[in-house]
Amino acid sequence: MPRRTPIRALAAALAVTALGAGAEVRADPLPDIPANPGGPIPSLPTDALVPAFEAAPAASRPLDHPLVPQHPFLSPNGTSSMHNDAYSTDAYDVSGPLGRDLTVTSRSYGVRECATMTFDSKGRIVALCGGVEGFTMMLIHPETLEPISELAMPGRDATSGRNPLTDICGGTYFFLDGQDQAFATTTTSEIWKVRQAADGDLAKVRSWPLAGHLDDDDCLVAVAPDWQGRVWFFSQHGTVGTLDRRTGRVATIELRKGEDIVNSVSTDETGGVYAVSTHANYRLDADRRGRPRVTWRRTYDRGTTQKPGMLSRGSGTSPTLLGRRWVAIADNAEPRSAVVVYDRRTGARHCRVPVLARGASATENSLVAAGRSFIIENNYGYAGPQSTMFGRSTTPGVSRVLLRRDGCRVAWTSRETAPTSVPKASHGNGLLYVYTKPPREDGVDAWYLTAIDIRSGKTAWSRLTGTGTQWNNHYASIYLGPDGTAYVATMAGLVRVADGRS
Repeated sequence: MPRRTPIRALAAALAVTALGAGAEVRADPLPDIPANPGGPIPSLPTDALVPAFEAAPAASRPLDHPLVPQHPFLSPNGTSSMHNDAYSTDAYDVSGPLGRDLTVTSRSYGVRECATMTFDSKGRIVALCGGVEGFTMMLIHPETLEPISELAMPGRDATSGRNPLTDICGGTYFFLDGQDQAFATTTTSEIWKVRQAADGDLAKVRSWPLAGHLDDDDCLVAVAPDWQGRVWFFSQHGTVGTLDRRTGRVATIELRKGEDIVNSVSTDETGGVYAVSTHANYRLDADRRGRPRVTWRRTYDRGTTQKPGMLSRGSGTSPTLLGRRWVAIADNAEPRSAVVVYDRRTGARHCRVPVLARGASATENSLVAAGRSFIIENNYGYAGPQSTMFGRSTTPGVSRVLLRRDGCRVAWTSRETAPTSVPKASHGNGLLYVYTKPPREDGVDAWYLTAIDIRSGKTAWSRLTGTGTQWNNHYASIYLGPDGTAYVATMAGLVRVADGRS
């Protein structure tokens, strides 16, 4: 009998937890996922009990939007990072799937989730994939999803006490430059430069050790280049630094005591670097010697507690830039979270709009800059994979906030339930893609790629990916490839959804 991966034991433990709490639930049969990856993500008999496709294909209605300038030290917009570009728009110019004769394919990588994916100059996927033991950089074929090459990154520290399901230290974020070179943080507080050989093999060609600039209990979280080519790095406990890749020179500053960084960052052509801590929204710039400095700092309402669905008490968003002027985050206010928009030149607050459900609102994923609006997804109630087992799900809600000269207003709120996906917009066809899991009384755990009309907020269509815990995306992002194909990383591998060729 082949050795099994931890997903079966994990799901069993979660089931015991739920039953011990007095929940009367029926578990779907759990698949065996081989430790050696390969083949599709295992399906369940319960796939036949739920609709495979709902609604109808959508018509393409491109959406006008402000220009996102191409960063000179990143690969083309839409391909360079988890949030697509330097502005972290989570939006694409390419048209994603319209729902016509959709094909769904998948590949299992064992219990390994590729949370951050980019696309190289040949359209191949470059992904940083994490499991219980650590992280692996993978080069993946965009159609077959077969790994072309893999590079093992430093493993997790088993003595750290960090939960691997919520640990963001080294391995969550990286960026790809225009030469197909990846720059990634590691669990050992290094930045690795990873290059592709002619045959596709991945190799570390340089590293910059940064542990000496951090406290012993700290770790690297985010990394991004500014428009001058400096690499900025951010630690969980608030160390902000710049790295000169040519000389290796490092300069750092500390944010205020007690402020953590738990998300990615954004940069713009004026030299600004934007980050949100658990207390405040920041703009930072480098001085003439390349040292980081705080240009402005604006506190926000961080609430009174860490809400279910959040990895910290505070904003769960990376700063999202729109046009030449705006930067937006979501706060952690009660009874409702709000979308907050600032003038990124001065830090002046332009508007603050409460969104989502009263007493049950939270987002651990960044806002989407769609057209002249920001879209937010509700993650309230997600406390881990157990929250979406046995037919259960989280609080519904996806809202669009329109940006106006005199403020902002909520345009619509969808009742779709998307537990943890990083949603993505297609300006090429006017659709928003979310990864949904509707609650079901029969205990079946059905996961769908769902398309929502950005203008109206109406659901265009939903396509089943599969049933069972193995299809849970657990905070991973949705991506659109250069040809418009959609990809969703799950706890057991990668899913590809594309329109038929007819």
